[in-house]
Amino acid sequence: MEGDRGKPFPLALTRRSFVGAAGASLLAGAAAGQAVPEVPNRAVGRPDPTGIPPEPLPDDRQLGFAVVGLGKLALSEIVDAFGVTRRARLAALVSGSRDKARRVAAQYGVPEDALYGYDDFDRIADDPRIDVVYIVLPNSLHREFTVRALRAGKHVLCEKPLATSVEDCRAMIDAAQAAGRKLMTAYRCQFEPHNLTAMRMLRRRELGDLRIVSADIGRSTDPRDPADQWRLDRELAGSGSLFDIGIYAVNAARFLTNEEPVEVRAQLYAAPGDERFREVEDVVAWQMRFPGGVLFNGSTSYSYAFTNSIQVIGTGGVMNIDPAIEYHATRLRVRAGGQDRVMQWSPIDQFAREMDHFCQAITDDVPIVADGEEGLQDVRLMLAILEAGRTGRPVATDWGYRRTADPATSVPDGLGVA
Repeated sequence: MEGDRGKPFPLALTRRSFVGAAGASLLAGAAAGQAVPEVPNRAVGRPDPTGIPPEPLPDDRQLGFAVVGLGKLALSEIVDAFGVTRRARLAALVSGSRDKARRVAAQYGVPEDALYGYDDFDRIADDPRIDVVYIVLPNSLHREFTVRALRAGKHVLCEKPLATSVEDCRAMIDAAQAAGRKLMTAYRCQFEPHNLTAMRMLRRRELGDLRIVSADIGRSTDPRDPADQWRLDRELAGSGSLFDIGIYAVNAARFLTNEEPVEVRAQLYAAPGDERFREVEDVVAWQMRFPGGVLFNGSTSYSYAFTNSIQVIGTGGVMNIDPAIEYHATRLRVRAGGQDRVMQWSPIDQFAREMDHFCQAITDDVPIVADGEEGLQDVRLMLAILEAGRTGRPVATDWGYRRTADPATSVPDGLGVA
């Protein structure tokens, strides 16, 4: 298989080879030998008919974003989202491949002098066009580039998980405080209309008293896909499916119940002889107990069939979000009060919503719905789940954490759904 430079690269990628050799370019393309995906010659975005978008700001008042890492997610979703953002604009690109950065820049109108590599990344401190850095790199690189961006005087939006350890998360949060800049974890689902509607219905007790929340989120990985190779490398990913897609279930359990779990139990499993899981976990099944009496049952996997489904059962009804974490095709079904309702709005661009929210938090100093502490909480919980799975014993998780802002009440209608 080949990267976008036409040179073969190894199946197992180390952190050093990722940054030092091909960088984020190793993530581009979903198949061997495939060139950089074609992108439109302008940012076009996705349909956005839901809700009332925030008033667009003039170009000279929009915040400039530097996207760090031009892999599959950046090229297929994030860069395109700037076509519908109201407060953010694409200002710079950071990549391990200068050639790829030039091709993407030409298609999106980013000037040559706004292209950076990983080695000269710190030069962004002298670029006034950049206000925010969006980190879209493998998990173990989040701390390094977040701290470097903060020291350069930029705000940071970092893809989830925030980092691979509590120590790294705390270092990122401390660096933001020291720099007087803001740090946000990229939890796009907290800005998605169906998830917001579910939160608001549950806050209004439309299902009565909650009893059970469950979620199953997984897919099968392909070691031939460069975008999956780093996910199967513990040094880069930090963990297996739990840190990548299971995190959606952990986060959803918390924002749906509006509580923090006090105990977790778990089991880990990988099919014997499956070479994909020499370093990372495959199936993780876990239970979380919440102080109000709600029990959560979750599973995630890198080997079972594609699924992303969440169910909430209360004394007065049942709610299903299925699919629950798609970029553009979420669906909500509620059976309660003698009614069976299916809600499916036209999709919005969740990445645009989260970027606009972060811009608003920066310019208007409003609370960040998913700040660094929120990202830290999920990392602590996932590490506790893995510990419970390894030891076979329950792990207490009542750390006294309380989120800064509840998405159900803190996300304005213009950034979500009326």
